[in-house]
Amino acid sequence: MAELKSNSAPPAERKLYWADEAEEEATSKSAPPKLSWGEVAASSVDALSIRETEFNGFLDEPEALNIKAVTTGDTPYTSASTFEDLKLTPALLKGLYTDLKFQHPSKIQAISLPMILTPPYKNLVAQAHNGSGKTTCFVLGMLSRVDPNLKAPQAICICPTRELAIQNLEVLRKMGKHTGITSECAVPMDSTNYMSFAKRPPVTAQIVIGTPGTIKKGISAKKLSVGSVKILVFDEADHMLAEDGFKDDSLRIMKDIQRISAHCQVLLFSATFNQIVKNFVSRVINDHNQLFVKKEELSLESVKQYKVDCPDELSKVMVIKDRILELGENLGQTIIFVRTRHSASTLHKSLVELGYEVTTIQGALKQEDRDKIVKEFKDGLTQVLISTDLLARGFDQQQVNLVINYELPVKHENHSEPDYEVYLHRIGRAGRFGRKGAVFNLLMGGRDEMLMEKIERHFNSHIAQVAAWNNAEDFKGALKAAGLL
Repeated sequence: MAELKSNSAPPAERKLYWADEAEEEATSKSAPPKLSWGEVAASSVDALSIRETEFNGFLDEPEALNIKAVTTGDTPYTSASTFEDLKLTPALLKGLYTDLKFQHPSKIQAISLPMILTPPYKNLVAQAHNGSGKTTCFVLGMLSRVDPNLKAPQAICICPTRELAIQNLEVLRKMGKHTGITSECAVPMDSTNYMSFAKRPPVTAQIVIGTPGTIKKGISAKKLSVGSVKILVFDEADHMLAEDGFKDDSLRIMKDIQRISAHCQVLLFSATFNQIVKNFVSRVINDHNQLFVKKEELSLESVKQYKVDCPDELSKVMVIKDRILELGENLGQTIIFVRTRHSASTLHKSLVELGYEVTTIQGALKQEDRDKIVKEFKDGLTQVLISTDLLARGFDQQQVNLVINYELPVKHENHSEPDYEVYLHRIGRAGRFGRKGAVFNLLMGGRDEMLMEKIERHFNSHIAQVAAWNNAEDFKGALKAAGLL
């Protein structure tokens, strides 16, 4: 194997929990295999691959990402300084430049897209931070592999939630607007007119995006044919393949496709991969290239993080209302993360009673209500959104400049241990694509302080302290330091 900047150590083993999402997807309890990250089945591996010098000098991203790429086989890959370097069709280039207003590939795109688009189309496991453009990588990969003349599913993308599936479909349709490629969301985008797979005609859309449960139902009902599938994508793959995620359904889908389409390319994308999932991936994804970012780089230096000591719950509410939201009123949108549905409804009630307009989303809401809340926020009709970790992953809204952790995320089985991946995903909602952003962690008591200290140690970063929770000047200073005032 050849490595690029191999100074990135895998994170310590830890179990990943995510959200309080109420989905019907099955979960798996099987024990993880004992294999190392990066272990590949091939007996001999040549190394060329991406030359380090090609990554520098043409990208103006604010992040100095420390990327590690490991390739198998003897296929030469050269990073792409322009989208033309990827030999994309004129129709795809028009979508990128005209409809999405892209100028050049991001650093992650420049490195991963040649690995996705170069024959013999090897599998790829890619870990890249939030806001780095990883959605474009797999969407462009799917669009590039489709034969527009074949009216059958050729690419499938699987996501953990309806919201993320719908969002990815929107990106795909913008990017592929001029290609004539057809696409469909397997999840009900409009629950009032949704027809189950059992009652509907066979799917003819060339790209299908859905959750594990909906994709599995389509295949089982023989309405979603996988015989022509060339590329299978797992977005937020760490959750899709985790024991407490959707591992059983994901594996079943992968095996069904690979049994019929042996040369199907599998792409796994996520901002985080814990060690258990890395071990598992090394076993089930054969002969794969890898791309990942040094753990410390994942803390998103473009986002300024703060901690605020609050004496009680009321002071936390007042900090949100009178300090952060009041000062940040004209700075873009704000997401407030809580741990539970109960906290979400309690905080919502408190802020509404204080005269603030907020919306709240959590997994127990009906689909149409969740869709309406997300759409209003994306359209800019609402400025403040309270959310459980339902929206911690993958939710892309460039106008979000402020994130408030009303409660720090903890592991379900041990509330004294932070959930580091969820924390990382939460703060990734601010400062998308290199924009300025600020995160305020509201701490109450010794337990929260202990959790914050563990987070700082884990990411090897110091989180600045706001001196006084009730001093407006301290918060003004914090927002100025973050580049927002």
